[in-house]
Amino acid sequence: MSTTTTTIGPTTDTQPAALVSATGAGFATATVQSARRTFLQYLRTPQLLVLPTITGAMFLFIFRYVFGGAIDTGHGVDYVDFLVPGFLLTTILWTGMNAPAGVAEDAASGVHDRFRSLPIPRAAVVAGRSLADGALTSWTLFVNALLGFAVGFRTHGDVAAVVAAFGLMLVATYVFSWVFLTLGLVGGNAQAAQGISTLIVVPFTFLSSAYVPVGSMPGWLQPFAEHQPITVMVNAVRSLMLGGTQAAGVGHTTGYWVVLSFVWCAGILAVFSGLAVARFARTR
Repeated sequence: MSTTTTTIGPTTDTQPAALVSATGAGFATATVQSARRTFLQYLRTPQLLVLPTITGAMFLFIFRYVFGGAIDTGHGVDYVDFLVPGFLLTTILWTGMNAPAGVAEDAASGVHDRFRSLPIPRAAVVAGRSLADGALTSWTLFVNALLGFAVGFRTHGDVAAVVAAFGLMLVATYVFSWVFLTLGLVGGNAQAAQGISTLIVVPFTFLSSAYVPVGSMPGWLQPFAEHQPITVMVNAVRSLMLGGTQAAGVGHTTGYWVVLSFVWCAGILAVFSGLAVARFARTR
């Protein structure tokens, strides 16, 4: 990082100029300040905190009490126990899809240009935003988990497995925050960014094992539904919470799905964090 020397005040024979070295903030400090700015935006706009929770509750009640009676899990598992693990995992997507619009608004309003002009690491700006967005999604995930227990969901795995399931979901929350951050940076404006996120979230959510067994889908859809990352993560979370892959109605072992989930998370994070940083650093 370059160092800029600035002369303050007049220079005289009796009063030498005061030299101040302005080196800018480090990565950690800049990341925290960027996250703090986004947190304050959320606090000043309570709708951003409340609406995702209400939307999640609506989805949960509709699938639990409207569609649930018509869906057969095919494995002797009550639909509410089948539903809630998948619902919690997809909460990450439903909540995160609101973030691209805010990122695009910052880009269009000149906020990002201001950040680029500051003597701070540019990667810290997007890293801070990802932390703040991930925290908001984690809050919604926590509230929806309580709602899941309220509508009758019960875990059947041991405490360590359930804790591991929530740990996996928190990791996925942070990883997908980078996906939505990237969509906001490439969207051009808030409307376009919101539209792009919808086009991605809807198919990956519903063409998965989150709400219905993959085996109930047409044969030509099953290969995609079985191998896409949301299904892999749902299978891992469901197996951990319900006490194993046999109870969850999927093959392989719980460890297989957990490891594969982390492989997907690592790959998604590597790709989209690189894209986001590169896009933000590019001068418009």
